Amino acid sequence: MNQLITSLPNLKSLEGRLSRTNDPYQRLELLNELAGTYAFIDFLKAQKYLDEQDLLLKEIENPDFRLSYHINNAFIENQLYNYNLSEMHFKQAMILLQERGDTKQQIEGYIDYAGTCMNLNELEKATGFLDKASKSLKNFPDQQLEAWLTCREGFLHLKYNNYPKAIELLLEADKKIRLLKKMNLKDHYFRTLILSALGRIYERTDEVSKSVKSFEKAVELCETFGMRTRLSWHYLNAGQAHMRRGRDDKAEAYFKKAIKIKDDISQNSRAGAYANLGACYFRDGKYEEALKLYQRAEKIYSDNEVPNFSNFSMVEMNKAQLYAEMGKDKKAIKHFANSIQFAKKQKDYKQLATVCEEVANYNSRKENFEEAFNYLRLHNQFNEKHLEETKQQQLMELEFKYEAEKKKQEAELLKLQAIGLQLKALRSQMNPHFMYNALNSIQKYITSSELNNASKYLAKFAHLMRQSLEYSDIEVISLEKEIEFLENYLLISQKLRFGDTMTYKITVDDEIEEDIMGVPTMIVQPYVENSIEHGLRQKKSGLIKVDFKLHDDNTILCIVEDNGIGREAVRKLQEQDEYHINHKSKGTSITEERLEILNKSKNKGVFVKTLDLRDAVTGAPIGTRVEVLIPVEIIQKG
Repeated sequence: MNQLITSLPNLKSLEGRLSRTNDPYQRLELLNELAGTYAFIDFLKAQKYLDEQDLLLKEIENPDFRLSYHINNAFIENQLYNYNLSEMHFKQAMILLQERGDTKQQIEGYIDYAGTCMNLNELEKATGFLDKASKSLKNFPDQQLEAWLTCREGFLHLKYNNYPKAIELLLEADKKIRLLKKMNLKDHYFRTLILSALGRIYERTDEVSKSVKSFEKAVELCETFGMRTRLSWHYLNAGQAHMRRGRDDKAEAYFKKAIKIKDDISQNSRAGAYANLGACYFRDGKYEEALKLYQRAEKIYSDNEVPNFSNFSMVEMNKAQLYAEMGKDKKAIKHFANSIQFAKKQKDYKQLATVCEEVANYNSRKENFEEAFNYLRLHNQFNEKHLEETKQQQLMELEFKYEAEKKKQEAELLKLQAIGLQLKALRSQMNPHFMYNALNSIQKYITSSELNNASKYLAKFAHLMRQSLEYSDIEVISLEKEIEFLENYLLISQKLRFGDTMTYKITVDDEIEEDIMGVPTMIVQPYVENSIEHGLRQKKSGLIKVDFKLHDDNTILCIVEDNGIGREAVRKLQEQDEYHINHKSKGTSITEERLEILNKSKNKGVFVKTLDLRDAVTGAPIGTRVEVLIPVEIIQKG
């Protein structure tokens, strides 16, 4: 293994030499080196040296030092969250790079400018600069620049929520950097970017242990090399990761560090640290201390020139939960109402869905079942709006991404992601017949004063909706979770739609390890729903069987069988029911296309087979059997 740590320049020696010389060219050289180093560890000192450099360059113009001046300023402004100022300096640097920069400087400029473009969400421009860097590196290979480029490409895929590709590229970039014979401060800086990005991905894919390790490594690197300009965010991320792991003691230590550090100017990270520290105290029963911390977070958010009302909504919801635990119901209701109003101001439908679910749960605990029911309906409405909004945004991103990736012959991967977005839209609907029948049944329990049943099935329905929301952002889940979702869906269908006239049975081969075998999210539900909607709706006594069998090491065979009226009778009914024609095509056809691509990538053949079941004697239809070949992958436990 190559040496990983290279000592920093002797800054005191450089500063001593600067204080002893009056030669303008020597001063420009020393100022350039000092500013370039302090840009990573102390932005105030870096800005001081850059200001002096600017004054000297007005007296003796030197294009080479002027180029370095703009590059260093661009980097610092990016670190200070001033992305527009950063771009302004990059534009000036690009002009000088074309005139005087060598190939290596140009490539480095493209890579760094792409980072600012991504922070500005100008992804097409970022892709253009990365393509330029990639083409140049083919003719002028450089291991260090290739590592930085790979890192930026990983971030680009992260922007598009393409987690598998992002992880692949980020890990590759990290390996390339660690194999360098010498590592400078910028190499370590890129490693902190990589580790932080990996932490965020692992966080979103519920790999909690990996998330904690990545964030802690980023913190360790920053502390080791004194890179403090984004350290508050790194502390906040590490603390939140420990909270998700249930280690509030470690989380609190990180949140306190995030609050104390002064080198990171981000007030939002400190506000987040106050709010999360308050949540830790709340979970520990320290209600008064928690309330004070929530108020400090709120004060910082109030000082922002452009208010983010979602942050206020989160704080108000935290206060409401606190007052609810303290038994101060009037205050709890007031702050829940404030939380909803702030989320509406921001048009944050995800937050609105979350708050409404919390209010529904609060009312359910208070046995105010009618209010709980009403807020649960609001939760579903806002959730649908959030998913629709997300779908539209991602479809626009995907359109551009498709064109970019097509050049790299990754069209099939893009098609799969597009199908995933369509599936999100389908999941958000989850068949209005199912949802409305279930909610109406719960409402009947409430109006007929069957409070135990109302509470029981309201909780189960809320849990199902929460699963649907959570899983819509995940491509692969364990078979165990997939089966749990199916069981909840079938139980609610049985109890609230069919009044126990429908029965179901789910079986799994003993040789299948449900907890570590990963399958595409909600891949089976459309076929089960299809059996219910088309096969069993006309039956007085329906049966659905779902069997999971191990096909080979990489594939599971799922068999969905019903005792319904058969496909021929269904076709006749569909001619009079346009909704069910459309719903079937949206559900199973999208799923089959998704399976086709997934199986093709693993060199599998037939992936879906539908069979008519008939009586052995009369030949009369007695149901339908669907066989689905599902690719699996081994997933690690979080």
